[in-house]
Amino acid sequence: MFTPLSGIRILDLGHLLAGPYCSYLLALMGAEVVKVEPPGHGDWTRGMGSDPALNAQGMGLAYLAQNAGKRSVTVNLKDPRGVDIVRRLAAGAQVFLENMRPGVIERLGLGWQAVQQANPAIVYCSLSGFGQEGPLSHRPAYDHVIQAMSGLMSINGLPDGEPLKLGAPFIDYASGVNAALAVVSALHEVRRTGRGCRIDVSMLDTMLNLFTSHVVQYVNAGTQPVRIGNDAPSGITTAGAFSASDGPILIAANAESHFEPLARAIGRADLIRDPRFSTPAGRQGNRAELRAEMGDAIAKRTASEWEEILEAAGVPAARPRSIPEIIDDPHVQARGVVQWLAGGGQNQRLGVTGAGFNVDGAAIGPQRRPPALGADTEAVLHELGISDAAFAALRRDGVV
Repeated sequence: MFTPLSGIRILDLGHLLAGPYCSYLLALMGAEVVKVEPPGHGDWTRGMGSDPALNAQGMGLAYLAQNAGKRSVTVNLKDPRGVDIVRRLAAGAQVFLENMRPGVIERLGLGWQAVQQANPAIVYCSLSGFGQEGPLSHRPAYDHVIQAMSGLMSINGLPDGEPLKLGAPFIDYASGVNAALAVVSALHEVRRTGRGCRIDVSMLDTMLNLFTSHVVQYVNAGTQPVRIGNDAPSGITTAGAFSASDGPILIAANAESHFEPLARAIGRADLIRDPRFSTPAGRQGNRAELRAEMGDAIAKRTASEWEEILEAAGVPAARPRSIPEIIDDPHVQARGVVQWLAGGGQNQRLGVTGAGFNVDGAAIGPQRRPPALGADTEAVLHELGISDAAFAALRRDGVV
């Protein structure tokens, strides 16, 4: 078992995607994650997904995606007694995670200063759309809002088309990864100094860092990125999308060493000797002519055939695949990207993604299915010293 965060307790007040995905990754590393949810309905994602039966069980697929391996505690944060419970939980935790809109957590009495007072060595991680400070910090945000505002949509799509968003909540999950990295780093800093720290993760900042190459080009050279469709970011003539007989094939012949094997693989060794294309500068200067010559050759076979031929020639290439195709691919199966959990309601298995990397030849996945709403409330509150009678009163009053 790879559990470098064993002994670390994460108090997770996150909801929806970004915050819970951060704590999910930390749980995969061995941390104990106590997920705090509102009584009655819990995290909004419990009822979201394409499987009505799972939605009815509070195990919606949107919840399942990033909540396996956690414990669930229900606490009403609108009740002072509930806030006191969370403060007491924070006193015994190493990490406090929240992704509410800036200002909300402070109004509840669980801001950085209040939690640090309860636990001076706490790592307090706030994850929001625009960060805790700055002119836009007060604005609410979802993934597609950040996709629009960050400039991502301006560089995604066809050159003569309108800006397009990505089809998945890419920034939510990227922000969760960014927050997990920040938390792990902060835990090492606390171990070194003995002092807690506050982490401020912004979805907008995360996205701008993800296209660092474009940002650096603009801030240093004034180059404004444009939409290039399926062309390669490198701009190399022999890289990008080409039309096979049944659809596109994406070729990444970026290096000079790729040109000759590419030309031979497509049956056009004559291109190597053509003075227009014999040098990188010539190929770039005669881009339209070379791509037309390549296109005529590539159109004679299917994308699958070209993928096999080009792989044998050492030229990076792939045909576009659907999600079902890639998940069912033997390579993805061998890598253990999808991890299966037993006992997922109505006796079905539940599939989730793992950590995204393997250790000592093994994939890393959760050991338990996502918790039912409030499944661990009584046990966790008893750990705080709350008696059965006191717990019953809190449950009766809707505090937990």
